[in-house]
Amino acid sequence: MDFDLQRVGFSDLPGWHDDNPLPLLSALERCHRQVTTVKPHKTASLGISTADLLPAYAAAAQAQALDGGSARAFFEDHFVPFRIIRHDGQPGFVTAFFEPEVLVSAKRDETFRFPFYRRPDDLVDIDDSNRPEGMDPYFAFGQLKDGVIGEYPDRKAIETGYLAGRGLEIAYAKSKTDVFFAHVQGAARLIFPDGSMTRVTYAAKTGHYFSATGRLLIERGKIQAADVSMQTIKQWLDDHPDEADEVLWHNRSFIFFREAEVDDSGLGPVAAAKVALEPGRSLAVDRLIHTFGVPFFISSDSLTSIDGGRPFRRLMLALDTGSAIVGPARGDIFTGSGDEAGRLAGAVRNAADFFIFIPKAAAARYGHG
Repeated sequence: MDFDLQRVGFSDLPGWHDDNPLPLLSALERCHRQVTTVKPHKTASLGISTADLLPAYAAAAQAQALDGGSARAFFEDHFVPFRIIRHDGQPGFVTAFFEPEVLVSAKRDETFRFPFYRRPDDLVDIDDSNRPEGMDPYFAFGQLKDGVIGEYPDRKAIETGYLAGRGLEIAYAKSKTDVFFAHVQGAARLIFPDGSMTRVTYAAKTGHYFSATGRLLIERGKIQAADVSMQTIKQWLDDHPDEADEVLWHNRSFIFFREAEVDDSGLGPVAAAKVALEPGRSLAVDRLIHTFGVPFFISSDSLTSIDGGRPFRRLMLALDTGSAIVGPARGDIFTGSGDEAGRLAGAVRNAADFFIFIPKAAAARYGHG
């Protein structure tokens, strides 16, 4: 591994005694229902398993924490904190994501022209058991055609009609950039003209590498690096419709969605861990390193926009992942749903310290009892 874990005390966590992780108890309970009634989360390379987490999950389902102090005590009773130290000496890094709200129509017309697509039936999962010789191991999806697996058509091919006429459209948006940013976020609330809502979340992707649109616009001198944010990228795309397609097609990755309603509208979408996200407390992590359902304490002196000017110091739960979330101390903070959550998420690009909470019974495997 290209990182180390250093055991620390809870008193070493900046701002720990001011945090109120009470919302995470209900999130742990949702994890408990998922892993006991559906299936456990896959154990990632760090080695923390669902079995390791089950005692804390079960206790959370029975917990009667009434305030921040008792919630902190719960985590102190069940976990040991470790600082993640990268071998290159660099700090961790956080961005943020949200669930956009997009005005849509069930039918295509001159105004609503840009579809949200369901997963096509010729898209197949790829792993070591069926990966063709010579195919990039990055590809987790591909196309099964005439009995042969190959790369799936990319964003340009799909947006110029590859999937037309196959009945895969969930709904149609007014703006291609709205659909694109729903792809980036991995979920959306689709709002129909009658006020009804359908929630969609990630189902699969073409498999191609994600390419950051903001980085491309910086390299081309379209946006200054100091000004780049979700809002400035969207504004540039909206202001340059004749150039937008070519810029967007540079990102060959394309996302497919599925309807995934959540009973509690105050929660976020059902994400990669198959659990509804807790706004402000859910973290996307590198799924190859970290197992879903593990708590992380994130501390960032420079991230002050989320907590009203105060440095960000918050216990989070790993419940999602993303193509751009790579590395042991890389996270994406879920800020919630709607325009205000999008405003908060758009400018988050901050150095941060990452502390992983390892269940007490498993801590001995990492050199500490």
